[in-house]
Amino acid sequence: MPGHGVRTLIMSVVCSGVVLAQSTTTGPPAPKDKALDLPLEMLQAVAREIAAKGEITQRVIEGGSFSVNVRHIAGAETALQHGKIAEVWVVRDGTGTVATGGTLVDAAPGSGPGELRGSGIRGGVERVIKAGDLVYIPPGVPHGIRESTSITYLNIRFEIK
Repeated sequence: MPGHGVRTLIMSVVCSGVVLAQSTTTGPPAPKDKALDLPLEMLQAVAREIAAKGEITQRVIEGGSFSVNVRHIAGAETALQHGKIAEVWVVRDGTGTVATGGTLVDAAPGSGPGELRGSGIRGGVERVIKAGDLVYIPPGVPHGIRESTSITYLNIRFEIK
């Protein structure tokens, strides 16, 4: 978002043999003294931008112990498990098969303490999610988009203490 001192760190993520660019963008800080509106048009523009760049995530609000991100997945993503982070996904567009629960296959340390990533999920529950659906993932639960043609969702992450 222009004018907010946004920093972008690009890292490669290997998903089902395809290398995707993940943008871990620090969005504007969440205000502490007023509301912040993010118009639908802005969220749609962010989704188009990251899809065009081949990225999968852009942070739109940074709150320290929480964040709001726009995600766009075309294909699959790495299976993850968070130590203290819960996530809420609000699907805006498209469909995908999400896997949750079970155990991570080939679990390896992730990006921070208690974070794990794997090549897949064994013994989890798979289901199709679509526009309008909401998914809640508590800390410690493996999760990932196993396949999609294209799916865009808001990813609201917050720390559980």
